[in-house]
Amino acid sequence: MNERITGALFKQMVLHGAAVITAHKQAINDLNVFPVPDGDTGTNMSMTIGTAVTELRKSSPATVDQAASVTASALLRGARGNSGVILSLLFRGLSKGLKGMESADAAAFAAAMQEGVSAAYKAVMKPAEGTVLTVSRLAAKRAVEVAAEEKDVETVLEEAIREGRETLAQTTEMNPVLKKAGVVDAGGKGYLLILEGMLAELRGEPMPQQDEDSAPEKEKADFQAMNVEDITFAFDTVFIVRKATPNISLEPLRTYLNSIGDSLVIGEDDEAFKVHVHTNIPGNALNESQKYGTLELAKIENMRTQAEDLAAGKHVQSTDDLDAVEQSLEEGAAQQPEEDAHTVAAPEKPYGFLAVCAGAGLEAVFRDLGVDGVVSGGQTMNPSTESLLKGVDAIPAETVFILPNNGNIIMAAQQCGALTEKKVVVIPTKTVPQGITAMMNVDFEAPDAQTITDAMTEALATVTTAQITYAARNSDFDGFDIKEGDYLALEEGKLFGTDSSLDTLLQKLAEDAANRSSSFISLYFGEDVTEEDAQKAAQVFEHTCPNAEVAVLPGGQPVYYYIISME
Repeated sequence: MNERITGALFKQMVLHGAAVITAHKQAINDLNVFPVPDGDTGTNMSMTIGTAVTELRKSSPATVDQAASVTASALLRGARGNSGVILSLLFRGLSKGLKGMESADAAAFAAAMQEGVSAAYKAVMKPAEGTVLTVSRLAAKRAVEVAAEEKDVETVLEEAIREGRETLAQTTEMNPVLKKAGVVDAGGKGYLLILEGMLAELRGEPMPQQDEDSAPEKEKADFQAMNVEDITFAFDTVFIVRKATPNISLEPLRTYLNSIGDSLVIGEDDEAFKVHVHTNIPGNALNESQKYGTLELAKIENMRTQAEDLAAGKHVQSTDDLDAVEQSLEEGAAQQPEEDAHTVAAPEKPYGFLAVCAGAGLEAVFRDLGVDGVVSGGQTMNPSTESLLKGVDAIPAETVFILPNNGNIIMAAQQCGALTEKKVVVIPTKTVPQGITAMMNVDFEAPDAQTITDAMTEALATVTTAQITYAARNSDFDGFDIKEGDYLALEEGKLFGTDSSLDTLLQKLAEDAANRSSSFISLYFGEDVTEEDAQKAAQVFEHTCPNAEVAVLPGGQPVYYYIISME
């Protein structure tokens, strides 16, 4: 019997909950009824709570207040996708409810659960029933009812989960899409799995075995598990520079390197520094670094070709020339973990812009339009709030506009405002073409941020986005009998058509563009499409829409063969 939850116990409960959802994340992913390959709910929720695991393992919370606070703070920064943000809000409210407590009894913990639900509902503009919000609300309500008569925390949590399971089963009837697919809400299922893990810890049950090196919070480049299209920054770049002066500041260099890549770590001693960064322009990284001293050694490896070689069963080529020299600086790098690389650039201008996209071509388009920073991500991998925050803080501007370019990233972007001294404005772009159109309507000399906000927001309605991808699973969706591997055409996020022929879908989209009297049509072709094929696709639009200006640009994006902008 557990009548009180201490800080140490709460820590273990969260670790157990994280282990359970990680073990079942694919089952949650499989509940996603839309057949498009995307950043699924199970992955987002497990990676979000994985950030709390990282921080909790570093701490020894003396009180339940401290344990809940560490958890909530980590979840806020690590939130991925809408499901991850809502999960972070549930724990943020829980932390608020436990504030100032050394330990929590059943009544206090139940009330804190309800506080979490309130926080989640307040943050969602239009709360929809039949989702994790419904499941968490009724579970917390039951917890409070039981805690009024029962002192055992285990019993209270057990009853909350029982109520949650009953509610989860009803979500199939609450949501027409879920009903047609015959599945329950994925977010609600994920939340209950976490609660079940927490209950298992109270009962003394063993935690699911998990290799720490492959824990959800570890975002390492595992080429055996990674698809080539998941590698946005292709070149793993490592080099050593002999310092020009012993006390030279590397902060400007750190800010620059963060703007052209990710996975940045800089280790240094009095005489030299070592840089590790993933980027698409390693030459720029080397040139910039030479402003701080003399380049001595460099190692550049193409992670794309390494992944391809592994997939083909070939020997992976690697450069080991720097191993001996790197070892002498390894301790310095280890003393400065990657998360410490987060710096805040001093404002040098009034406005800055941060965009989210995947693909070197799309990144180049955004930078040509005046975007200061790009965060890698999109449909296949939703960036965390922390990743977005680093991007915001790296931009030397007073106000930073974020273009999420994906509906599942907007909520994570909105959390950044409370975590930085900079003013953050999130333009609710749900697609890359919307983001590009928004940037094309920026007046960089505008008198105030509101003028820019209004112009960018109003421009979103002028563009229609179409995308062509493939079906990741068999599905009977929205009247379409979809087979795994079929081509899918989406328009404004809704299923437009499906066919075994890509040419057929291109023709249908071209006819739709003609019906819309589109004047400007842009085709951004993905990394799996040749320029020759893209030009042939453009000819379909040129023939069907003779009065439109048709442009073909390399996007380099994964998953989507084409992203099409129609204005």
